[in-house]
Amino acid sequence: MQKIPTLYIRDLTARPAHVTPTVTPGCEWVLAGEGTPTRKWDGTCTMLDHDGTWWARREVKPGKTPPPGFRPLSTDPATGKTVGWEPVAQSAFAKLHAEALRNSTASTPGTYELLGPKINGNPDRFDAHLLMPHGWAPLSVRQDLATVPRDYDALRAWLHARPYEGIVWHHRDGRRAKIKAADYPRQDQP
Repeated sequence: MQKIPTLYIRDLTARPAHVTPTVTPGCEWVLAGEGTPTRKWDGTCTMLDHDGTWWARREVKPGKTPPPGFRPLSTDPATGKTVGWEPVAQSAFAKLHAEALRNSTASTPGTYELLGPKINGNPDRFDAHLLMPHGWAPLSVRQDLATVPRDYDALRAWLHARPYEGIVWHHRDGRRAKIKAADYPRQDQP
């Protein structure tokens, strides 16, 4: 799991921080019309590895001790946070993940979003905890995503008109880029 770059450069000096109209270097392919847009679900990332072990995404702040069994993947040079995986059984999400496993058919190695009533305020109003494979969405959502614009202002308006947390574009060569509705400045900000 590599940290997915945000489509537009963030202005970290603004409060709250938000994206600017400048494309993040390396993400120009999205504006060129490449890649498939998928819905970004508002949950927490988990992974089933090829050995059948479940992992939970974890960020470790600079100077903090990582949890036992932590597998670091990358460190953000701007924030100093290290992103990686910890065994889900010892994570704060262990009980919710166990419930999600009972409610899901997740058995293929890959990444999943853990969603449900006790995750991030449950903006999608799921009745129970479940595991959503990354990149999957109902047909109606996939059809809607086919209309997503790729320029700054139109994308901002499109996202704010929908209940989605955001969009993740998947390029066939493996590159990804993301944008969240909350990444944009409030309407009263430039």
